[in-house]
Amino acid sequence: MQKITTFLTFQDRAEEAVNLYASLFKNSKILNMVRIGGEGPGGKGALLHASFQLDGQEYMAMDGGSYFSFGQGTSMFVNCETQEEVDELWEKLSEGGEKQRCGWLKDKYGVSWQIIPSALGELMQDKDPEKSKRVMEAMLKMDKIDIKTLKQAYEQG
Repeated sequence: MQKITTFLTFQDRAEEAVNLYASLFKNSKILNMVRIGGEGPGGKGALLHASFQLDGQEYMAMDGGSYFSFGQGTSMFVNCETQEEVDELWEKLSEGGEKQRCGWLKDKYGVSWQIIPSALGELMQDKDPEKSKRVMEAMLKMDKIDIKTLKQAYEQG
């Protein structure tokens, strides 16, 4: 186990969330599901906690009841290499949730995600402040980030 692990406490549906997340990212898997007595999904014991990997990074999750909720101050930042990856994750993670501005979304479990193409960071770090400014202005008008539009803004001038 890695030294520091993100632990997600859901009100309910942790098992459903873990299964969804593990299905969306390459190099991901459920490592362990610890159950307690009682009835859960499929007649199994209720989920006490789960450990899983998303693209090789370890996480843990559990259901904590209505006392727990996620705040937007903490989010899962996903660095995407292609527009296709942005598009797929944007649609699948926002389904039943809420699409927000500048690449942010909230999934149906209340977890905030940033679905960001690596091109955004590359274009915004240009030595020419005018190019970086145009890219930033273009991004601020978007919900889902569009790489082609960012590159068009970068090349203007």
